[in-house]
Amino acid sequence: MTSKNILLSGIVGSTAYGLAREGSDVDRLGVFAAPTEDLHGLHPPKESHVTTAPDSTLHEVAKWCRLALRGNPTVNELVWLPDELYEVRTPLGDELIGLRASLLSAKRVRDAYLGYATQQFKRLYDRGDGALCADTRKRTAKHARHLKRLCGQGYELYATGHLSIRVDDPDEYYRFGEQVAADAMAALPLLQHYEQAFDETRSALPEQADEAPAEAWLRRVRAHYYAVEGREGS
Repeated sequence: MTSKNILLSGIVGSTAYGLAREGSDVDRLGVFAAPTEDLHGLHPPKESHVTTAPDSTLHEVAKWCRLALRGNPTVNELVWLPDELYEVRTPLGDELIGLRASLLSAKRVRDAYLGYATQQFKRLYDRGDGALCADTRKRTAKHARHLKRLCGQGYELYATGHLSIRVDDPDEYYRFGEQVAADAMAALPLLQHYEQAFDETRSALPEQADEAPAEAWLRRVRAHYYAVEGREGS
């Protein structure tokens, strides 16, 4: 895969959230288009490319859209980044950003964000009573920060239809992480608060996502990359 196939990519993770500290990794996420002719053979191309040096994940356009329509928080943030965090933006990538609202639905956003946060809590609880080694304690604090972020971002998206990537008070997230690292049950009131908030809030999102714009966009991507490959082979 060459860089010409990347439609949109940017810096995500702790740097995007405003939670990066010295030694934090820089995570990148992007979406690419496989050459359309490659989709017609017996062996379809890989749908994801993941590297750790540097930390980068690239999803093929169809897979990215499927994940986004399920409310996946990780892929969803790509189309809500502040402008300065994008490293590759193409016209087709800008079209994808323009589709972001149509990809959302109330139930899937709630299930994805609150569901991921609940999974984080279960992992934290299963680690024990706080008698952790320094490395495990550090990871626990990090996962607690993710839990808090997922709850806040998910609720904002559910309630308003908008997603703010950068958190308001990074220090508060670090304090919360240390509290949870000492006692996993410290995360439970936050989780219960957001469960109640979701229950009591009428969502700004529709009950079902509108797949038609994503389908039309995918077909434009396929047509574009079929035409490009055809010209290059002539």
